Amino acid sequence: MAAGDIETYHRNGIWFNRIEGESTTLGMSFESRADAVSVGRSAAAARQVGHSVRSEEGPSADASAYERHARELIA
Repeated sequence: MAAGDIETYHRNGIWFNRIEGESTTLGMSFESRADAVSVGRSAAAARQVGHSVRSEEGPSADASAYERHARELIA
């Protein structure tokens, strides 16, 4: 992931979004993975950056589904 990309991650039973390279969360927390992913994906699309999903243990199996950068979809 590059600095500025959006990362959805899980910590202590709660899901969050953050901008890669920053320590603070982006917006609110989520009890549902699906809700956090949806908001993270929308934020990434609005900023035209990549999006990935991670758990506390590391990358999830579906992280690659969200890592395509919006600029790559236009080309």
